[in-house]
Amino acid sequence: MIHFKPIDKQDVNTVSALMVNFYAIDGYPIAIETTKELLDQFIDNPQLGKAWLIYWQEQVVGYIILTFVFSFEYQGKIAFLDELFVTETARGKGIGSKAINFVKAESHKLSLKLIYLEVEPHNTKAQKLYLASGFEIHNRKLMRLKTD
Repeated sequence: MIHFKPIDKQDVNTVSALMVNFYAIDGYPIAIETTKELLDQFIDNPQLGKAWLIYWQEQVVGYIILTFVFSFEYQGKIAFLDELFVTETARGKGIGSKAINFVKAESHKLSLKLIYLEVEPHNTKAQKLYLASGFEIHNRKLMRLKTD
């Protein structure tokens, strides 16, 4: 049985530990204390987005983070599926598909106009999951400007 629980303050250590595992896949750096502070800030400010723990057989096996953006182009609130992580031992059990279906259902409740996400080029399994779930490859280039 898979279910989703909104993340709250008592889940910060759990989520940050899962993030360490997620970031390690691609060698991304992570500062645990900063991550915990950011999770606290995110939880305290619901206008920033929503986050959930993923449970399978009553065990935490992942998490989802949706961050909100206002878009004139899309005429309202959109989201970025900032993070979707399922632990290695829980992969291949349909949890990712159920997580995407959950996000789609939540998007209607949240009146979201669109959901963006990014996926690593080497992560073909995730790409197949997203395409099978109705996501489309966007023809624009994702660009960034770090301001710190």
